[in-house]
Amino acid sequence: MTITAYTLAVVLNVFCLFLGYRFLFQPGPAAAGYGVPADPGGDAGAYLTIKGLRDGALGLVGLVLLAFAGAGAEAWFMLAVALIPLGDTVIVLRHGGTKAVAFGIHFATAVVILISAGLLFAV
Repeated sequence: MTITAYTLAVVLNVFCLFLGYRFLFQPGPAAAGYGVPADPGGDAGAYLTIKGLRDGALGLVGLVLLAFAGAGAEAWFMLAVALIPLGDTVIVLRHGGTKAVAFGIHFATAVVILISAGLLFAV
């Protein structure tokens, strides 16, 4: 179970780094994939950059916690971070995104993060 807990945590954190990269360097397609398309050349450009920095920083912090503070600290981090995809679910629904994206991507991500937290707490 220890290898599964650490592997899932690393994968989730690396995925956050990927999302950050994508929002910084491919903001239009990244926004469409998020479920609420936005024009990076319009008013949304700054917000897409902010999302990219947020996601990238969260991935980096998660990896640093796992490497230097251990499974317990990472578990608490994951528990807190699960609020973000739950909020993203609501954002997508409130702004005209599809239920499939809201629940299939964002809510499902929150569930996987909570599973990761549970596995890390058990280590």
